[in-house]
Amino acid sequence: MIHSDSSLIRGSNKKPAVLFFVLGLLLLIFIILDLLRGTVRIPVAKVFAILAGSEDVNPVWKTILFDFRIPKTITAILAGSALSVSGLQMQTIFRNPLAGPDVLGVSAGASLGVALVVMGFGDIILADNMGLMGSWVQIISAWIGAGIVLFLIMVVSLRVRDIMTILILGILFGSAASALVSILQYFSPQSLLKAFVIWSMGSLSNLTSVQLRVLAISLAFGFVITLITLKIMNAMLLGERYSQSMGVNVRAARILIFLSTSLLSGSITAFCGPVAFIGIAVPHLARLIFQTSNHFVLVPASIMLGSMLMLLADVISQLPGSGLILPVNSVTAILGIPVVIWVIIYNRRFASIN
Repeated sequence: MIHSDSSLIRGSNKKPAVLFFVLGLLLLIFIILDLLRGTVRIPVAKVFAILAGSEDVNPVWKTILFDFRIPKTITAILAGSALSVSGLQMQTIFRNPLAGPDVLGVSAGASLGVALVVMGFGDIILADNMGLMGSWVQIISAWIGAGIVLFLIMVVSLRVRDIMTILILGILFGSAASALVSILQYFSPQSLLKAFVIWSMGSLSNLTSVQLRVLAISLAFGFVITLITLKIMNAMLLGERYSQSMGVNVRAARILIFLSTSLLSGSITAFCGPVAFIGIAVPHLARLIFQTSNHFVLVPASIMLGSMLMLLADVISQLPGSGLILPVNSVTAILGIPVVIWVIIYNRRFASIN
C-alpha cells in the first residue's frame, strides 16, 4: 500500500478533518471500554465518578482504576502508536508493503537481551526476592540488545548505498539473534524457559508509574524524530534519486529514521514484550481510510488507529471474563493477519513498488 503517485502524496478528496474527528470519537469509546473491562466489575457511572474526582466511591474500585486499568490503557495507547508509526517508517524507507517495525532486527536484539538475562542468569539476577529490580534488569537488557543491533545497522547504512541490502542484512541480524535465543531455550531449565515464553507473549500490564514514565519519555524522543523526518519520508516515496535531487541527504535520513524506529519499537519490546502485526497492518488501514500517502496525514492516522487496535486487543484478551487473560501477542496476530492477507491477495497493485 505504498504509492509513488505525487497526487496521492498531496492528499485525496476525502476530508481528513472529518475522518480524524470520527477516529477521535472511536478512540474515546475504545478507551472507555478498556477501562470498564477487568476481572472486577465496576459500574459505568462509578468509573466516570472516579475519573471526575468523586470521593463517594468504593476505595477498592479507585485503586483498581488508577493503579491498574488506567496505566494499562495508557500503555496500550503508547504501544499501538509507537509500533504503527515505526511500521509506517519501515514500509516507506524500504518501499515494501510487508515491512514492519521488526524488519531491522531491533526487536529480535531486544529479545536476545532478555533471553540472556532470563535464561542465562535467571537464577541469580531474577530471583524472587529481587522483585522490581528484576523487571528493570529485563528492560535494560532489552534496550542493550536493541542498541547493539541498531549500532550494527548504523555501521552498515554508512557503508552500503543499496537500501535492499540493508533490509536483507537487518533480516539476517534478526535471524542470528533469534537463533541464539533458540539455543538458550534448548539448554534452559523448564522454570526459566517458561518465564521467557511468558514474556515473549507480550503484556500491557504490570508497569509501574516510574516505568510508564520512562517508556513515555523514550517514545517521545522517537516521535520527535518522526516529526522531523515527515517531509523526508514524503520525498522518499518517489525514490532516493528524487530525494537527492530535492537536496535530501539520504544516508543521514536513513540514520534518523532507523533511530526513530529503534527507539519506538525497541522500547515497546523492552517494556511490553514483542507485539506482532500491529506495525504491519495499521499503516495499510490508514492508507485505506484516508486514501493518501502523505505522511503529515498518515502519521497521526496511524497513531490513532494503532491505539484503537491495541485497545481492542486488550479488551478481547479479557473477554473470557474469568481470572485468565489471553496473551496480547496472540490477539494482535488474530487482528493483524487478516489485514496482511488482504494486502497480499486483493491489492495486487500495492504488492510491487514502482
